[in-house]
Amino acid sequence: MKPCYFKSLLRLALAVVAISGICMVRADDLPDLGESARAELSPQIERRLGESIMNEIRLREPSYVDDPEINDYLNRLGARLVESSANPTGDFHFFAIRDNTVNAFAMFGGFIGMNTGTILTAQSESELAGVLAHEIAHVTQNHLARQIAKEKQNTLPSMIAMAVGILAARSNSSVAAATVTSAQAGVVQAQLAYTRDFEREADRMGYQSLEKAGFDVRGMGDFFERLQKAGRIYENNAPVYLRSHPLTVERISDMQNRAQDSPYRQVVSSLDFHLVRAKLRAQMGKPREAVTEFETQLREKKYASPAAANYGLVFALMRSKDAPAAQRAIEGLQALKVASPMIAGLAAEIRASLGDLPAAQAIYREALQRFPQSKALVYGYVEALFAGRQYDQALPFLESQLQLDFADFKLYGLQAKTYSALGKRLQQHRAQAESYLLQGQLGQAVEQLQFAQQASDGNFYEQSAVDARLRELRKLQIEEARLKRNGG
Repeated sequence: MKPCYFKSLLRLALAVVAISGICMVRADDLPDLGESARAELSPQIERRLGESIMNEIRLREPSYVDDPEINDYLNRLGARLVESSANPTGDFHFFAIRDNTVNAFAMFGGFIGMNTGTILTAQSESELAGVLAHEIAHVTQNHLARQIAKEKQNTLPSMIAMAVGILAARSNSSVAAATVTSAQAGVVQAQLAYTRDFEREADRMGYQSLEKAGFDVRGMGDFFERLQKAGRIYENNAPVYLRSHPLTVERISDMQNRAQDSPYRQVVSSLDFHLVRAKLRAQMGKPREAVTEFETQLREKKYASPAAANYGLVFALMRSKDAPAAQRAIEGLQALKVASPMIAGLAAEIRASLGDLPAAQAIYREALQRFPQSKALVYGYVEALFAGRQYDQALPFLESQLQLDFADFKLYGLQAKTYSALGKRLQQHRAQAESYLLQGQLGQAVEQLQFAQQASDGNFYEQSAVDARLRELRKLQIEEARLKRNGG
């Protein structure tokens, strides 16, 4: 996140407070730790703040990784850890930031970001899971809210603004405390790092989740020890993760001692862990350089996973726009008899690039039978149907997917695109309105419903549904404006 973006987050934080209708009370009479945070920042407010920041990141942060395969993987891995955490039913969302440095950060509401550099630095899936488990523990133990609640002289708006400042600073080392208002700059700088107590608590809770989820518990200590050794060469320019998560010999010793007391468990990293890493490497540098790198790996047999090395080569060939060579290469990958939604999706993409849409669609249909939760396969199948102008097949499929996940703004966007191709203007604008609304763009959603009202191709029931939805959203607009006036 850049400093100018950070300023917009501060404005956003104050707006969320006003919209949420929270009284601007002082925190003088609140207890010290968890209860103080909950008295001021309810789970509902934290979730709304997290959603608002997440929407801003998706819309305006160029380093956000808008890749359903990578984010699908992080969410599968994260969900496995959450199920074994102190809050197994918690609502979490995991996403990637394209940055080669090692970093991960937890936001309000269970939103957890991870730099692609962390994924590439981890030498096993258990190491990567250890970082995620640590961040999950920061959320389940309410560390961010507990940390800012200690500043009892702050009103709720300044507390939230300070929290957003800390998050922005944790997410990128280029963000300086000087970009915060003068009254808060020192506090943000002082509180950038979690306290030692919070770090030890996150270690302990994260370790328990890691063990319960079936990972190698040595991974947490191994990763942090390697990070600490690497951090020594940075001196005063240590990576943000080391600044915001201060490592000590005591902490690492605690992790390693816990691991020694646990029975040995050999855990093999999943295929998708290796495939995601190969994809990230194949996206780096120039396409032909990536092709050469993976050809070298395969020729010299220097790889952790032969399937991942082959996958990286195929992906790099597609980056080079050499679909025929990619088709030949993927046949070698398929000969390894491994299964993954990422491999199936790449195979379908190659067939589509070669102009064989029926084959691409068939690959997607078969893969969705095996991996129905894969968002990448869902989106890819719809795009393949759209490319074949099979709109009447795309619409019922989209409707069935929306019944499974009615909060997926991308599905509504694809639905709007399909309705547009069919010339159904009312339905197009109605679907686009829902897509905008789920991205936090209430004004644009209202505008789309107004366009839908003006369309002349809807029947009485469709027009009535649009009118009713527009009334609902206008009420939301009025309520937001009123709360902002009262809060300001």
